[in-house]
Amino acid sequence: MKQKEIRNITYDADLNIEAYNFQGIMQKFPNHFHDYYVIGFISEGKRRMLCNNCSYIISEGDLILLNPKDNHACEQINDEPLNYKCLNILPEVMKKCVSEITGSERFPVFDEPMVCRSALAPKLAELHMMIMNGENDLIKEETFLLFIARLIEEYAVKASTAANVHRSKASKLVCGYLEENYSRNISLDELSRLSGMSKFHLLRSFTRQNGISPYGYLSTVRIDKSKKMLKEGVSLVDTALETGFSDQSHFSNVFKKFTGLTPGQYMKTFSTGE
Repeated sequence: MKQKEIRNITYDADLNIEAYNFQGIMQKFPNHFHDYYVIGFISEGKRRMLCNNCSYIISEGDLILLNPKDNHACEQINDEPLNYKCLNILPEVMKKCVSEITGSERFPVFDEPMVCRSALAPKLAELHMMIMNGENDLIKEETFLLFIARLIEEYAVKASTAANVHRSKASKLVCGYLEENYSRNISLDELSRLSGMSKFHLLRSFTRQNGISPYGYLSTVRIDKSKKMLKEGVSLVDTALETGFSDQSHFSNVFKKFTGLTPGQYMKTFSTGE
């Protein structure tokens, strides 16, 4: 019997984090990134994940650790449906947690995006259930802080050993331009003139350095901007137009392609205070 598809999102105002719960999902997610940490695990099924140009097979009990800006894509294996749960943690929230735990203000860096059969997966499942159930007891905050503490201790690399991705001046210039002009219709000719490279050279160089194409980078920026607007209650139509999409239908299709949710589902989470 085909598993019923469930796509839920809950916002925890106490912890200021989002919790996703996907069940029976067959969707393939394109290469993209987030401006927040993603800490998740698969409770059923298998996925092939590509992260920072490396391939991983993720299955039940494996922990997923994505830093902000880590480009990644994934698809199901053998047509198996996915049951996936995760927490989305903003950098400032993570930094505050690290400060409380270590006394040092810094952003942790996770060197590997996947940990096989992690002993922390059950603890993450427990915390995730508390958030999805809307619990607001002291134990939830305790569980969250203790979980982050173990996560940092066991899997975060020291600041001095964290790898710095080398990006050329042209690549940084194009990234900045895309981030500032995401609402406009941007052409490859425009980016070529900006970078001083041929279109093909730019496309190859940018993708190699950033792990994602210029169009993929622009689409990701647009989706992240749209999520912020939806949180603030901006209408779907206005959000679509202000983030560079041709119409609401195009916006909805791309939003679900990248997040697994419709814009309406995402917006409802914050408008109802869940």
